[in-house]
Amino acid sequence: MINKPMIGVAAAVVAAAAGTWYYLHSRHTVPPAPPAMQQPVAQSSAEPAIEHPLPEGQGEAASKGPLPALADSDAAMGDALTQLVGASAVKDYLNPESIVRHLVVTVDNLPRQKVAVDKRPVGPMAGSFMANGDELHATLDPQNYARYQPVVAVVDKLDVRQLVQMYVRFYPLFQQAYQGLGYPNGYFNDRLVQVIDSLLAAPQPAEPIELVRPNVMYTFADPALEARPAGQKLLIRMGPANSAIVKAKLKELRAAITAAPLKR
Repeated sequence: MINKPMIGVAAAVVAAAAGTWYYLHSRHTVPPAPPAMQQPVAQSSAEPAIEHPLPEGQGEAASKGPLPALADSDAAMGDALTQLVGASAVKDYLNPESIVRHLVVTVDNLPRQKVAVDKRPVGPMAGSFMANGDELHATLDPQNYARYQPVVAVVDKLDVRQLVQMYVRFYPLFQQAYQGLGYPNGYFNDRLVQVIDSLLAAPQPAEPIELVRPNVMYTFADPALEARPAGQKLLIRMGPANSAIVKAKLKELRAAITAAPLKR
């Protein structure tokens, strides 16, 4: 759907930040089951098989005192995001309730066909969607790209090192929220890397981009584009310049939350 696209790809993915190092060093495993009938029994663990643990030394998870409970974390997250992107950006874009839960839900949904509008961590874009032509032969109006420029400018200025420090600090809350979605053995940082990879795979189709309007909302005329994940379609709707900025920042973030060093 294209008439009121969600702004949250960059903010949701880039701002989803918090403490894998701390989490890794407080993990525990379930003891092996007792042997039966003299036969050895393989050990089992309730912990996920972690593919992308954060490298050590990216943050100081215990240096700022204990974390608040997930249900009481909005004030702390709001303050942290204010320090990261500034009070004006937080005021203009952030939905201040259930910040961690909404970030986690949105990140998890970006590789899917739909994102829950009522769970997005940021508000809708200003202005209305614009198309050239009529309902039978329409194309995406490049003037739509300007709607994304203010939030993309915020993303472009993000200091990824500071972002990852915040990510390390709050990671236990993100992990708790992710497991609460129905992934009791899931590991949020692995999911975040998967989501970033999905977003980086978004194509940049040649313009003009053709649209159809089978019902109230416009969709991409190309079935292959319309079948793309919600996050990829949002990047396409941002336009090539905005998409390139977001992808560059996502690559930097991916390097920071895996074993790869940041490249300057």
